[in-house]
Amino acid sequence: MPEGLSVELTPLAFLVGSWLGTGVVSSRFVSADAEPVEHKIIQNVTFSVESANYLTYHATSRLINSDNSVGIELPAELGFWRLARPAERGDHGPALLPGSGDISIKSAEDLERLRNANGGFDIEASIIHSGGAYEVYAGQVAKGRIDMRTVAGSHMPYHLVEAGKSWGYAERMYGTLTTEGITKLLWVQEVAASVRDEMVPLVSVELDRIG
Repeated sequence: MPEGLSVELTPLAFLVGSWLGTGVVSSRFVSADAEPVEHKIIQNVTFSVESANYLTYHATSRLINSDNSVGIELPAELGFWRLARPAERGDHGPALLPGSGDISIKSAEDLERLRNANGGFDIEASIIHSGGAYEVYAGQVAKGRIDMRTVAGSHMPYHLVEAGKSWGYAERMYGTLTTEGITKLLWVQEVAASVRDEMVPLVSVELDRIG
């Protein structure tokens, strides 16, 4: 287990660390009137352990040029991932408000009470983009795989909406694959204008653990 990880976050332990890899970003969603282009990218992702009941997520990416050199920097992502459970007096927040009293999840037995009907654990993730977009995800983690979707609270700033570069609904999947002792973290994102519309691939990345 990663050092300093609370019992509550053990279902997310497989994410902790630094990851580096490559993938593609598709322009299909914003190129309805033009031939979509897949841009190659290199991405660095870090999930770090804090002294609270969440992981801090940070992702930076750059384009890969046609000559395989590293190109311009793309908008970064910063977020916080946690198990979804009722708030307690011992939890800190909102803002800088400190908690008071003990937390209830202190052992593996306590954690089991949070397991859902599908055998996994409900999770929440809030992700802000450097361009001003803000996504709030809800989903579950089960057997080393995360499936989550955007929910109320997500926001696309007007300048992105006006430019036709926003979406109203998104889904992400994260999972690990271990082959010959080498573990990779794979993740994909699909987006749509709304929850009722067809999903369109946006991002697909394969990462190697580097720390």
